[in-house]
Amino acid sequence: MSLEEPNKGGESLQDVQRLIMQRPPEHNTTNLNLDRMNMILDLLGHPERSFRIVHITGTNGKGSTARMVEALVRAYGLSTGLYTSPHLQKINERICVNGQQLSDNRFIDVYNQVKDFIDIVDRESVRRGGPKMSFFEVLTAMAIWSFADAPVDVAIVEVGMGGLWDATNVLDGDVSIIGPVDMDHMQWLGNTVEEIATEKAGIIKKDATVVVGPQPHAEKVMPIIEAAFARNKAHDLIRDGVEMSVESRIPAVGGQVATLVTPNGRYEQVPIAKFGRHQAHNALEALAAAEVVLPVNGALDGDLVAEALGSVKIPGRIEQIRNSPTIILDGGHNVNAAQALREAIEESYHFEQLVGVVAMMKDKQVEEFLGVLEPLLSQIVVTENSWRDRVMSAEDLEKIAVGVFGRDRVIREDSLTDAIQTAVDLVDSEDELGVGYGRGVLICGSFVTAGDARILLKEHDNPDLKKPKSERA
Repeated sequence: MSLEEPNKGGESLQDVQRLIMQRPPEHNTTNLNLDRMNMILDLLGHPERSFRIVHITGTNGKGSTARMVEALVRAYGLSTGLYTSPHLQKINERICVNGQQLSDNRFIDVYNQVKDFIDIVDRESVRRGGPKMSFFEVLTAMAIWSFADAPVDVAIVEVGMGGLWDATNVLDGDVSIIGPVDMDHMQWLGNTVEEIATEKAGIIKKDATVVVGPQPHAEKVMPIIEAAFARNKAHDLIRDGVEMSVESRIPAVGGQVATLVTPNGRYEQVPIAKFGRHQAHNALEALAAAEVVLPVNGALDGDLVAEALGSVKIPGRIEQIRNSPTIILDGGHNVNAAQALREAIEESYHFEQLVGVVAMMKDKQVEEFLGVLEPLLSQIVVTENSWRDRVMSAEDLEKIAVGVFGRDRVIREDSLTDAIQTAVDLVDSEDELGVGYGRGVLICGSFVTAGDARILLKEHDNPDLKKPKSERA
């Protein structure tokens, strides 16, 4: 950190975010190597070697699991770094130290410390015929530098996409967590679950402990993970349903209570501050990982585990943001996420009427996603979010939704603000008692949709949402 005067140039977070987000995307096919990341770590003196690492991949649940691991490690008094993506509202949400996201000035200061090294890598990569660093590579380098500078004892790092060629895979995880592997990002990761599993198994490193979550395609995915485990001479394999398990779980106020069994112990009636069976399994993966990186022999302290898992807040993941009527945000964008969302809502809520507000990216399995949610929703309001380059138009989404829900259950509003208001009005018009009980609005389809809605509902209309994604604060 620049101790003498952080952000002495008086730059704004918006200015720095624009510089970063205007860079090439991480899924540009010319970026499918780790050359630039290895180069910048060489220039920075390999700061990643100064802390232990929990590296997390999977189609869904990465962010939730990462936050749970971080809470468990911090509960023991260790210093933590947390790197997640995407952000919901502000770019500095992605990098946290000791449970707190970097302040605007600290984020700017970190960027200024590494930008000259970024320029060197850009020039050398272009000279070799390659691209400049992607925005995700820049953010990953910033996160690693932040963690070393803090310094942290343990860094918990979420893969951006895939694993093998992801910018975070320059890290050698002490623990490699592989959550459920399913179909998503097929244009970059492959068109079969086996191809996607191969990419995700790429984070398994020599001497790592590999923690594997429940697999919806276990017969196809597990042989690939187990082969990568053997090939890379990893240290230990801990599988959900084999070496660890969710023995029982019941819904509770604000989440659930579960009994979790790991290789090191049995944890009775652990409070988990999130809804859904999938979150109990995320907690199990997090607990198994924490047992590895914490300097504790045997089981962890039950009170500390309960305190940590009972306090984890995960914005944009089945997040109830308002009451009367109930308004829930969820950033899931693939079929597996839709199934988990539906199951959690059916288990934890009792809606007579639930109106969906949906905006999705055009590269997703939109019809399949809507098909999973169709029995859950009374009506659906289709709309658009602020990522203009990637979002499916409300007109195209309306056509697909009509095919799934029928014409009479679909409403189109091109503005997310109008869509939310329309959904609330639909719920209010049916609420004869005026208390909102049994009626709600579900806003979902993308993390951008959830983030935009979070800004609107917490801060009212925000003109920044009208800007292209690369220019937003």
